[in-house]
Amino acid sequence: MGAVVADDGPSGVKAPDGGWGWAVLFGCFIITGFSYAFPKAVSVFFKELIREFGIGYSDTAWISSILLAMLYGTGPLCSVCVNRFGCRPVMLVGGLFASMGMVIASFCTSIVQIYLTAGVITGLGLALNFQPSLIMLNRYFDKRRPLANGLSAAGSPVFLCALSPLGQILQHEYGWRGGFLILGGMLLNCCVCGALMRPLEPPKKSEANKEPAEKKVKKKLLDFSVFKDGGFVIYALAASIMVLGLFVPPVFVVSYAKDLGYQDTKAAFLLTILGFIDIFARPICGMVAGLKWVRPRCVYLFSFAMIFNGFTDLMGSMSVDYGGLVVFCIFFGISYGMVGALQFEVLMAIVGTQKFSSAIGLVLLAEAMAVLIGPPSAGKLLDATGRYMFVFIIAGIEVTTSALVLALGNFFCIKKKPEEPHTKEEAAEREELNKSEDKAPEDAKVDSIEVEQFLKDESEKNGEVVTNPETCV
Repeated sequence: MGAVVADDGPSGVKAPDGGWGWAVLFGCFIITGFSYAFPKAVSVFFKELIREFGIGYSDTAWISSILLAMLYGTGPLCSVCVNRFGCRPVMLVGGLFASMGMVIASFCTSIVQIYLTAGVITGLGLALNFQPSLIMLNRYFDKRRPLANGLSAAGSPVFLCALSPLGQILQHEYGWRGGFLILGGMLLNCCVCGALMRPLEPPKKSEANKEPAEKKVKKKLLDFSVFKDGGFVIYALAASIMVLGLFVPPVFVVSYAKDLGYQDTKAAFLLTILGFIDIFARPICGMVAGLKWVRPRCVYLFSFAMIFNGFTDLMGSMSVDYGGLVVFCIFFGISYGMVGALQFEVLMAIVGTQKFSSAIGLVLLAEAMAVLIGPPSAGKLLDATGRYMFVFIIAGIEVTTSALVLALGNFFCIKKKPEEPHTKEEAAEREELNKSEDKAPEDAKVDSIEVEQFLKDESEKNGEVVTNPETCV
């Protein structure tokens, strides 16, 4: 795969596909849950913040926006930190940042201070945990990686279903300050997850020989050579278009139900349905993606998931009652879960283990711009037209377009190459096999000489019987 980044998995070490990898998967499950669910769970406290600081809904919405912007926009920074210091130290520091931000926010006296603490500091802490956890998952799993990605991605809907009710309980019992303080303590579990990320140790024999090479590699903290890979460029472009519309329906579906005249609790239950379906869709999709026939064509399965999601948005725009919105949430949960389970699996398959730590940072940066544009532009469209139908139609068109870009770009622009070793480990293994094959004829010659000498010695004995414990009586 060309030049590599500094903190890649050690060469010569195969992914265990189990063992301690299950502990790494558990940690990644928790980190993914906090990273994606926390920005939505914080919205439970918005009404109290509005009442205390005398602000509007748009002002409080910036807290979630800043959290998501930090999660996506700091991708290159996380890549540099991981390549310089390693995954475990970065995650431990990130856990402290995430917790510290919420604890300090509980003492804030203005909304701007909350932007800086609960938004910037906590968002940076979650980002420093999310990206390294995916990198470690990629190193510990190879054959079972699609399943591992699906299981870890399931952390998002599970935590969303758990954190939202928990936030309501904390707000009722302790107020927003006490709730922020308790959530800050819960985020310290990110440090525990970081401690689980034990690095894979290289073989002792190769350590001395590869020290000079490792020193040279450490200079490259962010590998921009991924842009020379056509598959990566197509993926980054498709992912950026997809994010423009992917998060829009979950944001507006509750308001859509309220405008149709349904109660707040009944409208909010739509997100519960969506999240419940999403919990099962992600691991099941991971299992399907791991099948022998499907895995080499995983990029096309990802394209199908995006087309399915876009088509669901287009059909959802025609909903005129609560039953229609329930059906929409069921199918959206399935397609949304498929996209969540496959997005990083496809990126891993495109760039390989060696470049993944840099590739994911650059992709997240590209997606950050789309995340900031998507929902606000949909809100402006809603204000201008007053109809949710157009919001869902635009979101569906954007996601479907991204699917076509990914599928057609890979089919027509990416030439099939003969199978080559994608990593240094595979290259080293092949070199060893070739050497052993070269040495095989020499070994055969030595063996034949020994056999001839043995037969010669036996013939010189002229029928003498050589006794041994098995033949003598």
